[in-house]
Amino acid sequence: MAKIIWTEEAFYWLKEINDYISLNSPTTAQKVVSGLYEKIQILSDFPEIGYIYRKEADGLVRILLYGHYRIAYFITSDGGVTILCIFHGAMEIDHYLR
Repeated sequence: MAKIIWTEEAFYWLKEINDYISLNSPTTAQKVVSGLYEKIQILSDFPEIGYIYRKEADGLVRILLYGHYRIAYFITSDGGVTILCIFHGAMEIDHYLR
């Protein structure tokens, strides 16, 4: 079972998603954030489930999809999973993942 580590940026994006959706529907915001969190938990058992987005010197950046969102993560050398960011599908991911 892989350990899941969240970056500060990933927490920031999750909060931003919650805050934005909450403007219209706090209930929907809670469902979306909970759904994203649950989807990410799948990575502890299946870390390679996401598609390969980009190769880096020390590994692969992968993307896991959930609804309109893309969850960017990295599998560490010790088999852990680091959540990098969570993006809405309409956003230009290359602008944020450098």
